[in-house]
Amino acid sequence: MVLKKNLNKNFGIFIRELRIKRNIGQRELASKIGIAASYLNDIEKEKRTAPKQVVINKLSKILKVNINILNDLAGISKGNVAPDISEYIENNPKIVSLIRSIKENNLNEKQIEEIENSLNKNNSKALIIAAGLGSRLKGHTKNLPKCMLDFGGKTLLQRQLDSYKKCGIQDISLIKGYKKEKINYKGIKYFENTDYKNNNILNSIFYAEKIINGNIIISYSDILFDSSVVQRTLDSAHDISVVVDIDWRGYYVGRKDHPISEAENVIFNSNNEVEKIGKINTGKEEVHGEFIGMIKLSNRGTEIFKEHFQRIKKIYWNKPFQRAKIFQKAYLTDFIQELVDIGIKVHCVIIESGWKEIDTVEDYKKALVGFNKKFTKS
Repeated sequence: MVLKKNLNKNFGIFIRELRIKRNIGQRELASKIGIAASYLNDIEKEKRTAPKQVVINKLSKILKVNINILNDLAGISKGNVAPDISEYIENNPKIVSLIRSIKENNLNEKQIEEIENSLNKNNSKALIIAAGLGSRLKGHTKNLPKCMLDFGGKTLLQRQLDSYKKCGIQDISLIKGYKKEKINYKGIKYFENTDYKNNNILNSIFYAEKIINGNIIISYSDILFDSSVVQRTLDSAHDISVVVDIDWRGYYVGRKDHPISEAENVIFNSNNEVEKIGKINTGKEEVHGEFIGMIKLSNRGTEIFKEHFQRIKKIYWNKPFQRAKIFQKAYLTDFIQELVDIGIKVHCVIIESGWKEIDTVEDYKKALVGFNKKFTKS
């Protein structure tokens, strides 16, 4: 994994490499973090151990690197645990007894991961991508973003919020764009995609990059989904998980405005790991399911996600990327395929129905006519 690879480096060497990569001079960086250039030089040459926590925090922001990586490297530098953990233990003595209990019970790595996943699940958050024009819905979205369409007395967005909150997710953010003034729910953090006419889902997500951390579910705003889908997604212990419906073909019967060839399909292996994802339904090979527009990231997963997005953005900006004519117009599935291509495992959360996509006028009318009672109740 990316984080483990970084921990093979020394703190000072890691800082020096990042500083050069970010094109920041040694004196400039020293000035910004409030230490002498000679002190920073000694750190980079491993003549001194890592600096104090306040300096590490500044380094994290200026060099745009995850604070946990720096803290772990700082702990190694000092022959100790990471300084933020050391400080937390000092301020919370009961943590010592918890660690000792883990040691005395001889918990293995898998058991410790299960405890970590349980804690993360209780602190999960959601990010909804709602910046798009919704042009396929024609007159229905002339004055509204499509997430504000009515379904049984509640907007599509409200039904998403209800499903998330039913699963205990209260920390919810949303990326606005088209008709942004129409979305005004209280208790939501808002971000604005200021260039929504010229970009697509992938780039839209990163307008909210500062909250992409911890345990987070990211979802499209044009899908109705049952709370059971959210719960199944939360239960995934993998770093990167995509939700895939294997009972998907029936939804395309008689669907003319959004044919089956436009489905974001998935081919996965016997371990439920993605091999191919996107508009791959050519008839030449059997696809296993459809990506519903929901992805979950662990804390480690968010770091992988952000690191590779920034790397790929520099390489492909204004250039073709996967199936997109230019990087700015890339779909989330293009990015997921890129991760798979470079060897990063992406797990499939398998579901069988429990959701609907509202992409066209036809979809909207069908959803209203056959509005499922389980959605009304969820």
